[in-house]
Amino acid sequence: MLRLAVPVVLAELGWFAMSIVDTVMVGPLGPAAIGAVGTGGILFMTLLVFGVGTLLALDTFVAQSFGAGRVDECHRWLFAGLQLALMLSVFLMVVALVAVAWLPAFGFHPDLLVELEPYTGKLIWSVPPLLAYVVFRRYLQSMNLVRPVMVALVAANLMNVFVNWVLIYGNLGMPALGVSGAAFATVASRVVLAVSLFGVILYQERDTPSGLHDVPFRWEGERVWRLFRLGWPAALQITLEVGVFAAASALAGRIGPLASAANQVVLNIAGFIYMIPFGLGSAAAVRVGQAVGRRDSVGVHRAGWAALGLASTVMAGSAVLFFVMPATLIRIYSSDPTVIEVGIVLLFICSVFQLFDGLQTVATGALRGLGDTRTAMVFNLIGHWLIGLPIGYWLCFTRGWGVAGLWTGLSVGLILIGASLLLVWHRKSRAAMFLEPA
Repeated sequence: MLRLAVPVVLAELGWFAMSIVDTVMVGPLGPAAIGAVGTGGILFMTLLVFGVGTLLALDTFVAQSFGAGRVDECHRWLFAGLQLALMLSVFLMVVALVAVAWLPAFGFHPDLLVELEPYTGKLIWSVPPLLAYVVFRRYLQSMNLVRPVMVALVAANLMNVFVNWVLIYGNLGMPALGVSGAAFATVASRVVLAVSLFGVILYQERDTPSGLHDVPFRWEGERVWRLFRLGWPAALQITLEVGVFAAASALAGRIGPLASAANQVVLNIAGFIYMIPFGLGSAAAVRVGQAVGRRDSVGVHRAGWAALGLASTVMAGSAVLFFVMPATLIRIYSSDPTVIEVGIVLLFICSVFQLFDGLQTVATGALRGLGDTRTAMVFNLIGHWLIGLPIGYWLCFTRGWGVAGLWTGLSVGLILIGASLLLVWHRKSRAAMFLEPA
């Protein structure tokens, strides 16, 4: 598990580091810029995760095909993933354009809105390369080729830092574009990701039996439909999870720039740590899926519980970190005393749900390896939207807890989801010997 998971986790951390770099590098522009980049990023990802989540179905199909020794089938699923990614790109870009036009209707603070509109408008152009990157990554990862993904993310992060430095503040004779410069940097880095992984696939497959040159690239509607049918519940589950934090960010943006900035800083810190169990969940999906392809029921059971054990250890450590040194972490982003004060409270709330967040993330990945994407979707709908967010809204605006009330409600939802999905995995992993590949 560690051989596969460590590069995957590092890749996830590298992916999330881009948003951290953007937030830190616009920090000197003030709380409104921090809030705009953070809020714009999460609102954009709330829309985009439907496409990203749908393509997670490649974990199941490619891993199970690889476990069964059918490399040619892996290639066919790669082609189907690219075809689905193209259709999703067109759909999501149209929806994003409409959403950006409607931003003023959401009641954002005027200081935040003036920075938010140009930032999100330019991020739209990163949709096609990002979805292509997701397809290439899931394909390579499901065949145990994870190091190239990690290297590609290092290169993309370096590109992101450099373009941010040039365009945000107008270095090397370029105009100072502020938050728009951060958006252009994100687009450039996502193009680097897609192109570099495509190059890795071409290099890796150049002499492979049943290589890409032996499998025709043609439209296979039934295969694309199977991919979408398994992927849309995973997409909806991630959309529900990211969306509830986006909703909390939007509500925090109605309180004011300082509350929004504190909310985004804590989201960045907690989100960075979250990438570790998210990577473990991806590794669990691959190893569980490969074991299903081999019809290895013991391997299914061991792979899932190994990932859950690792996630529990990591998230228990992060809970202690958030409790012991919150101010130190927040000062990385902002020196504003109000942002620090509110952020300390939010990190304490985060420490309460860390363990459950890790468990629900890895259990979701392990279930995806079994071909079950619906259970996590249902529990996320109930836990986040029917329980967590209503409690958070009530505590924030009725009881006067402010942004801390929002996070308290989210904490309740995550605890319920984590405990429930752990029980589901326990039951389904014991019955894995009766499963057929998806």
